[in-house]
Amino acid sequence: MNIAIQGVCDPAFAPVRDAFAANFERFPELGAAVSAVARGRVVVDLWAGFRDAARTAPWGRDTLVNVYSVTKGAVALCAHALIERGALDPDAPVAAAWPEFAAAGKERVRVGQLLDHSAGLPAIRAELGPGALFDWQAMTGALAAEAPFWEPGARHGYHAITFGFLVGELIRRASGRSVGAFLREAVAAPLGLDFHIGIGEEHDAQVAEVQPTIVSPDGLGGAFGASFRDPTSLTSLAFTRPRDLASPDLVNTVRFRRAEIPAVNGHANARALARMYGALASGGALDGERVLSPEAVERALTERSRGLDAVLLAESRFSLGFMLPSALRPFGRGARTFGHPGAGGALGFADPDAGLGFGYTPNQPIASGAGGDPRWVPLLDAVYACL
Repeated sequence: MNIAIQGVCDPAFAPVRDAFAANFERFPELGAAVSAVARGRVVVDLWAGFRDAARTAPWGRDTLVNVYSVTKGAVALCAHALIERGALDPDAPVAAAWPEFAAAGKERVRVGQLLDHSAGLPAIRAELGPGALFDWQAMTGALAAEAPFWEPGARHGYHAITFGFLVGELIRRASGRSVGAFLREAVAAPLGLDFHIGIGEEHDAQVAEVQPTIVSPDGLGGAFGASFRDPTSLTSLAFTRPRDLASPDLVNTVRFRRAEIPAVNGHANARALARMYGALASGGALDGERVLSPEAVERALTERSRGLDAVLLAESRFSLGFMLPSALRPFGRGARTFGHPGAGGALGFADPDAGLGFGYTPNQPIASGAGGDPRWVPLLDAVYACL
């Protein structure tokens, strides 16, 4: 397949361009973009392929795509901005800002436990009605009433969908704005990012169609796969409640794009991810615009949860809101790397020791098991070899 690679690439990073082109030959890539910021400078900003399965709409410089759980990293950054302003306190009870949350024995759950996935609220037991996923009050009300699945702080488990509503509600109460609005004002506008949680119709022409997921041989294997296939398991509940998540072609619907579902429905391009994490890799500022202090960046990357994940059923690691590299999802090479991958292969992270911000955004999801998306490996090998 002869794919034209578009964009700019510093000559010193030419191997990244070669690796990106090779991915279209080696893997079932349809359209994608990759970007890297090194020591505050954009060194890679490339895109190729198509926005649609019919291959009639070329991927462009400003193409956006749903990045799934990469969205959690942007939500975490918003929370850290409010922590730095003194509007949120990771050690304070959630109920101090959200009184209804104290129900069902949660009066001592801390803000930091929502961020590091140890709060014990990775799912909602009740079967909510149709449309609940798009109803902020329905989701936050159900979570406020929910009892923890384990003693908060005693263990951790990936809050795949609930993270966005839990942390997003704290952002709303602390800032007076929805998480999407706060992201625009505090992060996207200062850094010039095309990153949206709840995307307006004016951007519809930029959005790539997400294709049906290709499951790799190990994608739903092992303990996770067996648990996911059991509809009564915590793993299954965490990823399938509310039932709107099973709607056909959900991610390509207008309703999904317009809603704010802050764990999974951010729309961005690789450039936005690389610039956002490029700022965090450079002490919290890029091009003279500061989003966090160096001290806040250190707080953001410090490990808080580690060990067997109660939902993913594998070893995982989290800081306050960011995922940290592990055998399950390896990304970056530095000991202080932090960021977030997304279902299907999207990835954004910062490596402060290397001064690197990285973003990758495909529209052909691949469900992979331990080891992460196979398309990451050649791209990251090339980036690090060029630093």
